[in-house]
Amino acid sequence: MKQVKKITCIGAGYVGGPTMSVIAQKNPNVQVTVVDLNQARIAAWNDENLDNLPVYEPGLDAVVGEARGRNLFFSTDVDKAIDEADMIFISVNTPTKTYGKGKGQAADLKFIELCARQIAAVAKEDKIVVEKSTLPVRTAEALKNILDNTGNGVNFHILSNPEFLAEGTAVTDLHNPDRVLIGGEDEAAIEALVQVYEAWVPRERILTTNLWSSELSKLVANAFLAQRVSSINAISELCEVTGANVDEVARAIGQDSRIGPKFLKASVGFGGSCFQKDILNLVYIARSYNLTAVADYWEQVILMNDHQKTRFAEKIIQTMYNTVNGKHIAFLGWAFKKDTNDTRESAAIYVADHLLDEEAQVVVYDPKVPAEQIYKDLDYLGTRSPEDNRRLVKVVDNPYEALDGAHAAAVLTEWDEFKDYDWAKIKEGMKRPSFVFDGRKLLDRKELNRLGFAYYAIGE
Repeated sequence: MKQVKKITCIGAGYVGGPTMSVIAQKNPNVQVTVVDLNQARIAAWNDENLDNLPVYEPGLDAVVGEARGRNLFFSTDVDKAIDEADMIFISVNTPTKTYGKGKGQAADLKFIELCARQIAAVAKEDKIVVEKSTLPVRTAEALKNILDNTGNGVNFHILSNPEFLAEGTAVTDLHNPDRVLIGGEDEAAIEALVQVYEAWVPRERILTTNLWSSELSKLVANAFLAQRVSSINAISELCEVTGANVDEVARAIGQDSRIGPKFLKASVGFGGSCFQKDILNLVYIARSYNLTAVADYWEQVILMNDHQKTRFAEKIIQTMYNTVNGKHIAFLGWAFKKDTNDTRESAAIYVADHLLDEEAQVVVYDPKVPAEQIYKDLDYLGTRSPEDNRRLVKVVDNPYEALDGAHAAAVLTEWDEFKDYDWAKIKEGMKRPSFVFDGRKLLDRKELNRLGFAYYAIGE
């Protein structure tokens, strides 16, 4: 296999953009082109002002600034990039199906298939095709089938290279990964991708497996992490009724080297594009093989997460005298976690939806999420008309404006800046009694109680 000189990535989203930017940064002699049909997204990646990149990740602006125009390019010319590439990464969206067989659980692979057909139609020379999107087990088989049967007699080598990025720390994770996983059947193709990563990743951290192990490992990694979050969230409810403190319980069990302290932070629930989608995918795969007990086990992780969001919203309603109709509730945060502008499956969406059913007046402030995205998230649920969403929800650019005159504040994202607000000043402008519902256990309980807030945090 010849050395890779030109890489193309189809998909300029949260995975493709940052991953390819770091690959280009660390491989200055390799030309990396990221393509996407979304012209506005590509224009944002090419914007001279690096503050306008479509993906917000700490440190990403510096990486893009270093490599863009040197050996990193963003384009809408997909065919040209495919034709020129030695290696093609597929990094397109694989959402959960909303129709047909597997609706609500299976991954929708229509975008993957469209990519495969486009690669097959354009390619004139042998290509290495790398699955970067999170995919069900044995998707590579379908990819290979499409490429081999609709191509131009070209040899395609399929590799699986799942991403293990945590949004908010994606650049750090890319620069210093725990491991890079590469699954494949062709040793030369595997070695070609190993060499790309070896530019900065120690060889002992680059794991090679067969295709199916690599595809499944990604789903299982996310399932295990989500399982820990749902487990501690289940205990948080028990803590509230027994007088225990979930933080103290988490610290006690986290000291056990067999358990460890990570992903034991009780909260209003996990979000993001991966955890729920990947577990549902795992459930669907298990059910398709009639592994009912396996499917039921993993599905419970999702059910617990949904319960935690509903429970938080219900706690707000019950505490505020069983009605939030017409009451001004300030949401601090809409992104699914801090240091990202990604809102996919954010707990805030579902907590808001529950409160809006009760005709609450929700005012949202998030430092990185624009108003149009917040309304888009609510409209997508289809719970009420877009007009009603805009009647009941207001989005503001200033946190003090969101909190002024509020009956309650609800912390839905753990942005660090929320801790530094002038809560004494905020208290003066809020209705009495002034409620704070801390869904991320972020704020200082003692200080807020001293100021006269009625403070609620999960698991206490």
